[in-house]
This record gives sequence, C-alpha cells and structure tokens, in this order.
Amino acid sequence: MFEVEALRRQFPILQRQVHGRPLVYLDSAATTQKPLAVIEAERHYYETLNANIHRGVHALSQEATDAFEGARDKVRAFIGAARREEIIFTRGATEAINLVAHSWGRQSLAPGDEILISEMEHHANIVPWQLLCEATGAILKVIPIDARGALVPGAVDAMIGPRTRLVGITQVSNALGTVNPVADIVRQAHRVGAVVLVDGAQAVAHQPVDVVALDCDFYVFSGHKLYGPTGIGVLYGKQALLERMPPYQGGGDMIAQVTFEKTTYNSLPYKFEAGTPHIAGAIGLGAAIDFLQHIGLDAVARHEDRLLAHATQQAEAFEGLTCVGTAPGKVGVLSFVMKGVHPHDIGTILDREGVAIRTGHHCAMPVMDRYQVPATARASFAMYNTIGEVDALFRALRRVEELFLK
Repeated sequence: MFEVEALRRQFPILQRQVHGRPLVYLDSAATTQKPLAVIEAERHYYETLNANIHRGVHALSQEATDAFEGARDKVRAFIGAARREEIIFTRGATEAINLVAHSWGRQSLAPGDEILISEMEHHANIVPWQLLCEATGAILKVIPIDARGALVPGAVDAMIGPRTRLVGITQVSNALGTVNPVADIVRQAHRVGAVVLVDGAQAVAHQPVDVVALDCDFYVFSGHKLYGPTGIGVLYGKQALLERMPPYQGGGDMIAQVTFEKTTYNSLPYKFEAGTPHIAGAIGLGAAIDFLQHIGLDAVARHEDRLLAHATQQAEAFEGLTCVGTAPGKVGVLSFVMKGVHPHDIGTILDREGVAIRTGHHCAMPVMDRYQVPATARASFAMYNTIGEVDALFRALRRVEELFLK
C-alpha cells in the first residue's frame, strides 16, 4: 500500500498554509518539493564536510570528494549507465543540452545537415539547436504533433533521413504529459547514423530509465524535478562520443597540464566539469535518488496514475473546461483552459484558495501556437499529492466559475 500521508510528513513545506489555507502544491512539473533526507544531506555537507573536492589532501577535502563521487555512482546506477565516466554533473538539463550543442554540434555539423526535434519540446531543447544551426548552417526540422498531443503517426519515419545528424526529443512533455516512444526513435535515428539526445527532465521522477536499453547517445535531466536541489543536473553521454568532444568550458579541474604554450585536458568525466562544482547539490541529488528508490518508482507511478485518472474524470465532467494534451499513456500533467477565463486569472484565484498550479506557456510556446491558445493552466502531480488535493483543485475551479462566469 502506498502510504501517502506518511510520505507527506517527509516534506516539511507541505505542512505550511498559504492565504490561511492548507497548501495544495500541484506544480511539481516546474519543481518538486524536497524531502527531509535531501535537506539534511545538504545541511550535513555544510556542517561537517564543507571543503573543495579533488586535489585536497586534508580530511575534509577527501571526505567531501568521496561524498561527491559517491553521488555520481548513484546517478550512474539510477539511469543504468555502464560507466561512471559517462556521468557529467551540470547545472541542470538546460546546461547539459547546451554542452552537447556546443561541444558535439560545432565540430560535427556542416551546412545542410539536419537536426530533428518535436513540436512539443521545452525551449531548452529548441533554442540551443537554433543557435547551433545559425553557427553551422545546419537546418532545424520539427516533427508535428496531433490534436491529442502525440507525435503525428509516421512523421518520424518520414522526416529522419540521410541528412539527419541529431534527433533531440523529450521523453515526457512538460506541457502535455505525453510519453514519447523514445526507444523506437533511437533505433530509427541510428539506422541513418544520427545521434540522439533525450531530454529526460520530466521522465526520471515518474518512470524507470535505462540509458543502455534505450541506446540513446545523450540523456539529460535536472535534480530539482527529481526531489533534489536546484542548480544541479546530469548529462549522460556514451563514452566514445564524450572522448571525441572538446571541453565546453575552461578552468580548474578540467585540465591535466597547463602551460602558456599548451593545455592538455583531464580524463572523463572531469574534462566537462570546469571549476568548483555544486558539491552540496550533487550530494543532495544522491540523497534524492536514495529516497525515490526506497519508495519505488513503480509504486510512485501507480499512485500518480490514480491521481491523473481522478483529475481527468472531473475535468471531463466540468462544463467549459477543455483539456490540452490527451495522448494515451501520459503521465501526471493536466493542462487545461476554461472558456471565458484567462489562465492567469485561474491561477490567481486558485492561489487564494491555497492551490498552487502553473499558468502560462510553460517554456513551450510552440505547443501553445499548435493549440492556438495564449497559455494554459497546468496542474502536475507527484508522489506526495492526494485524491483530496485533486478534489480541492476542482472546488477551487468552481470558485473561479462563480467569480467569472456566473
């Protein structure tokens, strides 16, 4: 049995009130709340281990290094990577994508080469490729989505071709909740010699990930969407690709030898980790992975599926409310619009009722353009949400209806 009430006690922020009402936090697609285990892991680092890592011979430095590198090992096991050298710590998924665009892309693309992304991508998986195309003369092509928010059937087959060099695809859409057939896309891309970057920022907290089974070339995610700290993320890359890529940034720790005539670079993964990293963040991410694995991703997924099913049933019965993104098998995101009410007004009234949702374009403006709406309201669910909180959402939406439509 998934004991959600006991689980909620591990998240201190869920005990607070907003505008005199119990907080109902339904914005986990933007960032998840943090359990005590993560908060305490960071606190423990600053209270007992605080020192810079690597190179130091004193006890604090060595202990901090062990904790930091231990977190790398946890990430490797969590996503099923074969080697710890393939795990690069970054500031987040955004920086990880930019790293690949600069380091792999600028040496690999020529005018007329094609980069393929989908219409449902987050801006972080659009803008770096646009910048890369401007720099190299490559062409950005976009896989369309259908009315449900799924990739148009047959479009991937039709668009991957001999000029395709890279496919950048989200595993789970942050704006729609759509789960993409990533393994199939990887197989199709590899047939023409293209590499694949998977944006897993919205996937890793909801379903098991095995990068070896997926056979993707790059995989990125952010810690703060995985119950971990902000400012820490991960790039997984196949070792053979990472070995051929030049450094993304220069500075301390990414070097082997520096003279004014020539610099030689450190081995993986340190070649891509210039400067002092977010040590506490990496340790906190490791604690978040431990926490999530203790609960079990399968149990989390079943619980979130129940929440989404309950929310979808109520949404479909709510006159004037239209769901945006109805692909089968989606994860816990309910995006919607209400006839006659701007999403920002919905969000404002819900906030006064203690219900926190996200409103706007969700860093996915092309999705809004596809559905011809300026914005949506988005409720997103996590392991700590309850059926009662879903009901609270719809009671608050009735309040919106009373204020604007009656």
